[in-house]
Amino acid sequence: MLAALSHPRLADCRRLFLRNYEVRINIGVHDFEKRGEQRVVINIDLFVPLSLSTPHEDKLREVVDYDFMRTTVAERVGQGHIHLQETLCDDLVRALLAHDQVRAVRVSTEKPDVYPDCDAVGVEVFRIKED
Repeated sequence: MLAALSHPRLADCRRLFLRNYEVRINIGVHDFEKRGEQRVVINIDLFVPLSLSTPHEDKLREVVDYDFMRTTVAERVGQGHIHLQETLCDDLVRALLAHDQVRAVRVSTEKPDVYPDCDAVGVEVFRIKED
């Protein structure tokens, strides 16, 4: 996945990120997972062309606001139970990529409490907007 981050279409981009955003959500396919919330750690990278995100007046309206990432996550998890991390990642990528200024998105989700013998299990998706 790291090679994707050096894609030539991203060379003129600024990378915005949301790191280790921990949410408690209803996610999972097993009966015990459907009875309560689980901890999920979400990481997001947005790639925005410098031409669309270089402030000239030092004003928030000139850039993509970080709140956009947090709001997008909140809106998706607020829709109710999600069975798969793949679904969560795909839905987030689709919503984030819909922003006019965003050229590419990387989203990863991790469930840190699934197995006692590893840090986490998770999914990662990377997509570049079609021309």
